[in-house]
Amino acid sequence: MVAIKFPRTALTAAAALLVMGTGLVLGTGTTADDAYAAGAPVPATTSAPAPVTTSASAPVATSVTPAAPAAPPAPAKSAAASAVGALFAGGRHFCSASVVHSTAGDLVLTAAHCVRDGMTFAPGYHDGVAPFGTWTVTSVAVAGGWTSSADPDLDFAFLTVRQSGNPASLESLTGANVLGTNRGFEHRITLTGYPDTTDSPVVCDGNTTRSGDYQQRVACPGFPDGTSGGPWVTGGAVIGVIGGYQLGGDTPDVSYSAYFDDDIAKLYASVTG
Repeated sequence: MVAIKFPRTALTAAAALLVMGTGLVLGTGTTADDAYAAGAPVPATTSAPAPVTTSASAPVATSVTPAAPAAPPAPAKSAAASAVGALFAGGRHFCSASVVHSTAGDLVLTAAHCVRDGMTFAPGYHDGVAPFGTWTVTSVAVAGGWTSSADPDLDFAFLTVRQSGNPASLESLTGANVLGTNRGFEHRITLTGYPDTTDSPVVCDGNTTRSGDYQQRVACPGFPDGTSGGPWVTGGAVIGVIGGYQLGGDTPDVSYSAYFDDDIAKLYASVTG
């Protein structure tokens, strides 16, 4: 595809808060169709729960495929690994996302171009099984510059989620990464994403570099369509999500993210108060 780089004009940090069911954000009615990579968070401070329980306060494992009953999910290796998952719409997963720390414990981070109606989030998804169940996206926050012009430097979104009948917060069950902003362009990160042709994630470690004024880049092989929106994580902080330039990249081996600076910090503050 031909990459279109939008100019970095004087952007306001005004958030566009959308209640799901009212339509799509401008420029976000499609999944990424280029290369993506996503990040698996390192262990969070929240301890890892047992992935499956019959308690009324925790979700029940949910199979997302109509095939024969899946085997019980393997225990999560850490709370942080459970915080990365797949976004579903229309019965299939199409992007990746992760839990980011918030007081309410109900916040998920992905790429703005992943936003669409009818989304659900399956944290810890693997082998066709959602060990923490699925969580309904109830509202979306994107930067005003993304809504008006799909500025690739603002290709990030916060999703608020809930699970019917479950009083526990998502973060209390899965753990979360903290949001890292203005941390520079060179880091060693862990990437995780969900290719849209498989039911298990791919993982890679890579080194980030600068790519323009407000974009960052990482070379990591084997991240095709579907991994867009997953986090770039270093030291327990998420410092990027696959997206931005060329909706994440035009080959499976090199991926991009908008640089996390004051714009995403202000958007986060508008959601968390």
